Amino acid sequence: MLSYILIFALGLFGLGVAFVLTRGIVSIPVDYEAESPDEAGRLKRMHKAIADGAMAFLTQEYKYIAIFMLGFAIVIGFAINDPSTEYHEGIYTAISFIFGGVISLAAGFIGMRIATEGNVRTATSARKSIADAFKVALNSGAVMGFGLVGLTVIGLLITYLVMAAVMDVSNHVLMEVVAGFALGGSTIALFGRVGGGIYTKAADVGADLVGKVEAGIPEDDPRNPAVIADNVGDNVGDVAGMGSDLFGSVAESTCAAMVIGAVAFAAISMGGSMAEEASILANMYPILISAIGIPVSLLTILLIKVRKAEDVAPALKKMLILASILMAVAIYFLTIWALPAEFVIEGQTVTAFQVYLCFLTGLGAGLAIGLFTEYYTSHDFKPVRELADSCETGAATNIIFGLALGFKSVGWSIIAIAIAVYIPFTLAGMYGVAVAALGMLGTLVVGLAIDAYGPVSDNAGGIAEMAEMGEEIRDRTDVLDAAGNTTAAIGKGFAIGSAILTALALFAAFITRAMYLDEDFTTLELLDPMVLTGLFVGTILPFLFSAQTMRAVGAAAFEMIEEVRRQFRTIPGIMEGTGEPDYKRCVAISTKAALRQMVAPSVLIIGSPLVVGFLFGIEALAGLLLGSLLVGGGLAISSSNSGGAWDNAKKYIEKGHLGGKGTEAHKAAVVGDTVGDPLKDTSGPSLNILIKLMAILSLVFVPFFVQYGGVLTRFLN
Repeated sequence: MLSYILIFALGLFGLGVAFVLTRGIVSIPVDYEAESPDEAGRLKRMHKAIADGAMAFLTQEYKYIAIFMLGFAIVIGFAINDPSTEYHEGIYTAISFIFGGVISLAAGFIGMRIATEGNVRTATSARKSIADAFKVALNSGAVMGFGLVGLTVIGLLITYLVMAAVMDVSNHVLMEVVAGFALGGSTIALFGRVGGGIYTKAADVGADLVGKVEAGIPEDDPRNPAVIADNVGDNVGDVAGMGSDLFGSVAESTCAAMVIGAVAFAAISMGGSMAEEASILANMYPILISAIGIPVSLLTILLIKVRKAEDVAPALKKMLILASILMAVAIYFLTIWALPAEFVIEGQTVTAFQVYLCFLTGLGAGLAIGLFTEYYTSHDFKPVRELADSCETGAATNIIFGLALGFKSVGWSIIAIAIAVYIPFTLAGMYGVAVAALGMLGTLVVGLAIDAYGPVSDNAGGIAEMAEMGEEIRDRTDVLDAAGNTTAAIGKGFAIGSAILTALALFAAFITRAMYLDEDFTTLELLDPMVLTGLFVGTILPFLFSAQTMRAVGAAAFEMIEEVRRQFRTIPGIMEGTGEPDYKRCVAISTKAALRQMVAPSVLIIGSPLVVGFLFGIEALAGLLLGSLLVGGGLAISSSNSGGAWDNAKKYIEKGHLGGKGTEAHKAAVVGDTVGDPLKDTSGPSLNILIKLMAILSLVFVPFFVQYGGVLTRFLN
């Protein structure tokens, strides 16, 4: 039982680190280093407005989520029933589903709360030095990283142990029930990513188009009524939404590996007590990978130091590279210890070292995707500088070049993912692919730390502007924000890559489970009419989903634009700085619009696999999953990279290149950035949820599809 103790101890250690970092951040006064009572008052007002707005949105969103989770848990409880056991496993799966959802909500909430506490303290610490500001921003992101991974490994372990204690079932059925935990986390990610993404981009687009383009005032100017809603959006979408998304990825890839390996490792336990201990240890190997990442990430963060502005961007990149190297070393010893030297899985003899190579392939692919993403989205490299140059001939050429950049950027990332599929599959079958997905997520604590660092730094710059802290402070926060823009783009590429591998591993677990339950389903033929039809239909879903999310942002932004224009017209003294904008009205508009507009995309994701599986059966559903996975992954990378490149092309011009702010090139860049915002922060990242949630939903509902699926197909035949 040493593996249980180790997982629980490392999970608690992660939560402990998060607690210590949180205490260190909140111990800094909100008005730290303020130059005057007026500045201190402004800092407190802005901080309160952003924190209250974020809490107001999450409170409303969580009410809707609670109703949905309870309703869907009832559906799971009645629909899922494995005829090979005397237990109604749907009840236990529903409990697992609720527990996973609660843990995911907690992870997102922790991230949002620390972001709203860290942003103002990053701004005030910037008055002392850029090193102090960097430390606060990074530690704010690290709280989310350590807290999320700690909650994930403890949550998975508790779910496994409780279900094993109350259910007298075979190992593969037990793992299927545990997969309900991942489904709960992924369902919360759907609402966090889609709802939060619509919120933040509605506010951002409204603030940019009316404030920057029409009124000609700077970004984050306190005269802009939408500026608080914009800063709130960074927390609820880019922090809370990202946290729930990657919580789902870790839980899903872990469950996929455990489901695929269940039969192989259960066979080991037949040789007595020592063999049973070896079986348990091998079963826990996927969770141990994530748990080991906690101390490795802490060591990485402690080793990286920033002393001046030039150190910021390189430090963040060094963290990713160093964490990858340390994980490669640590997981070698873990793999040799946890797995049998040789075992049979899916009819293939596999060694522990081959599994380690699978992990290493995923780890390397994740790092490669991050570097490719940086090349296509950072203004330090040729693609974004060419995009900035295109702004000199207007917004139209900027948009054309930006779309082309996104399309081109897909190639190398997909090749890296293809390698991370082929090598592990050759070495260890689909179990190897699941381990590769965990390898890509092995540095998750560091990845989340530098990803959440971005919106915290962005908010810090906004607060510095709104509190009128002066040009020197804004320049320092801009340095942090510029590095954060690149790391945010890297984080999105990293999340998309891991989502593709995770969805593929879940697909394999779905097929494995279906073959076990249905004796007639022995293989999946690509040229089977049902598979082929499902494949074509699946390719439609990412486009429909992207259209829905983009339209949702447009509709919500329309309301925001009209409100900001109204306030500029009707509230006296806004432009002169003597009138007070109605910030709360804009926050309320974004909240209501986001909650209303996220319904249709959510119904599409959840409803499609359930309807197709019920009406047409396992074969059609398998084709649907493959089609959406193949198209959705590439579309997500393209959307995310186009949006990130447009954002950094604008910032490149604002640094003084091509004439700087106020020029026609800058106006064209602002338009491009506004178009790209919903691509990089809403539809692109949300496609992660599409491919993962459909796959985990199909896995959990396998017993239902085997018993009742293919209704229409049987009728037609």
